[in-house]
Amino acid sequence: MTIARAYASARQQYAEKGVDTAKALKQLAAIRLSLHCWQGDDLTGFEGRRSSSGGLLATGNYPGRARTADELRADLAKALSLIPGSHRVNLHAIYAETGGKRVERDELRPEHFVGWVAWAHARKLGLDFNGTFFAHRLAESGRTLSHPKSAIRRFWVDHARACRRIGAFMGRALKTPCITNIWIPDGSKDTPADRKTPRELLRSSLDEIFRQPYNPAYNLDALEGKLFGLGSEAYVVGSHEFYLAYAVAHRKLLCLDTGHFHPTESVSDKLSAVLCQLPRVLLHVSRGLRWDSDHVVTLTDDTRALAEEIVRGDYLRRVHIGLDFFDASINRVAAWVLGARAMLQALLIALLEPSAALRRLELEGDLTARLALLEELKSLPFGAVWNYYCRQQNVPATQAWLKEVKAYETSVQFKRR
Repeated sequence: MTIARAYASARQQYAEKGVDTAKALKQLAAIRLSLHCWQGDDLTGFEGRRSSSGGLLATGNYPGRARTADELRADLAKALSLIPGSHRVNLHAIYAETGGKRVERDELRPEHFVGWVAWAHARKLGLDFNGTFFAHRLAESGRTLSHPKSAIRRFWVDHARACRRIGAFMGRALKTPCITNIWIPDGSKDTPADRKTPRELLRSSLDEIFRQPYNPAYNLDALEGKLFGLGSEAYVVGSHEFYLAYAVAHRKLLCLDTGHFHPTESVSDKLSAVLCQLPRVLLHVSRGLRWDSDHVVTLTDDTRALAEEIVRGDYLRRVHIGLDFFDASINRVAAWVLGARAMLQALLIALLEPSAALRRLELEGDLTARLALLEELKSLPFGAVWNYYCRQQNVPATQAWLKEVKAYETSVQFKRR
């Protein structure tokens, strides 16, 4: 059966459930995922170091890692050409282009990212940004914005302030708000005697960082907590509760990373809880296996639950979705494509739900019929709608994209030494 014929059949089946597939595809096309650049080079950056530290490390040695900004941008362009829709790219501060000169992180300026902005502008992409608070001599103690020494805190405060200036520059140049996210590794490997003081220092640092206001049309600030990390197993200064309270008090975006909670916690359930108090959130989608291991996103029940909560709550304009994983054991371009397509497929499944009917059954107390309908939806041919959407967006359907990745791997990536 051709893609068009399969879609026509699927469209009819969904119509019988009260679902307009054309409307669902239009909504899906409006969603902008933010692809994380660090998947392409194993979070190495351009500061001259080979690997990361502070609990962030890509595992594997698959050939073809991007080594320069041009190689990284080429790999991102290839991945984006195989992902339906128009999207964004997420950068870390360590991807600055300094012309070979050593520039400390507290001295980074917008001109160090003009190459990225020009590239994004030519492709009509938005950019997002992150401060890099790890893999640095002043982060070796495991403390940055909460460090007991004021001089070290000053360095990291100035780095964060520089990142916000850069984010505002990107947002102004590209005419779309840049989300500038702060995640720090601060914590303790073993049980601390004082949990209070580091958090008070972190709060003071954040107050100073955010003292300079920026137009939200250009820059949006986000704060990302974590349950634990390597070297911070016993105590994390910037916990979920700390940043939630700060975000509510200061109207910042809260970043929920799906790998930063206990494996038994449901991150999807947190969305409606947080969005009752905040106008918007940043969602980093990863796949943790037993811990925050940042595996490539796949179409799991957890991924679907996230998408369902976003769509059912009418949060598509309030949840900024970014990917956050790094796997060096497989082709890095394929990792981007797999993760992005899985997230988009989850969103499509959610958009193809007869949400009004489900809410009506729930309101009427007919939980039996609600459950029966949810189960029946699982057998409907969303794959036919997805393949049609890929064709509509001029990207390969099914696994045809993998042939292009393999060809790119042979002609470009495997020639890198």
